[in-house]
Amino acid sequence: MTGLLALYSVLSVGCAAPHVPARIIYEDPVNFVRLEEDSEVLAEWPPSHHTHPFTIEPDKLRTILSGLKVQEHWIALQRWMRGESPLVPAFTEEELTLLSVRLSEALAEAKANERVTFYLSQPQTFARRIITTGGFYVHDTELHIILGNWRIIYGIPAYGMIYDRRYPMRPTAAKGFDLRFEPAEAVVPMKSSLLDGVLANAKDELIIDLTKLDPPDPEVSLIRSCLNHESLC
Repeated sequence: MTGLLALYSVLSVGCAAPHVPARIIYEDPVNFVRLEEDSEVLAEWPPSHHTHPFTIEPDKLRTILSGLKVQEHWIALQRWMRGESPLVPAFTEEELTLLSVRLSEALAEAKANERVTFYLSQPQTFARRIITTGGFYVHDTELHIILGNWRIIYGIPAYGMIYDRRYPMRPTAAKGFDLRFEPAEAVVPMKSSLLDGVLANAKDELIIDLTKLDPPDPEVSLIRSCLNHESLC
């Protein structure tokens, strides 16, 4: 019996998910907003640094979040037979209220090597919940938005490892949606591979040019001036 317990302990440690360094901005029993180190930011390469901390009012952030839409990904044959799938708001009114305030706080506290991540869940049973997760960061005058999961039913495995809360920017299942934004003219075009298109991974990230939103954000205008005239800053 002792030998079996020892073996179980070794397997449990070996299978444990690695710890993700993070700073909690907000957390309740089912949701959180936190700051995580971005592994793609290199300390020795300033162009990779994010424009953090970044100040944006909750009301303006709510307007941006309200412009995010999710569209079910249909292949060409489905679109030919049924037309385009409808656009659905990415967040509910309750989610907008929570995220607009907490994401604003997080961006104001973020460091140049951090990104903001969020996790929203609706428990269904003891071992199952509906989750929406993702992340944000600002680079120069562009807001990057990644939607890792959108209203995905996540079942906690029998062996107890929980990945959805550890890695909010990673999908827990194959994505079947495209992420869009209105007004569309504020979206910065991104390149993606043919495989991304087939797997519906091409439009799960959006880059929004904040200078193209109306009215313009004073801090974004200042950043643009600094980028164009370094002597002024």
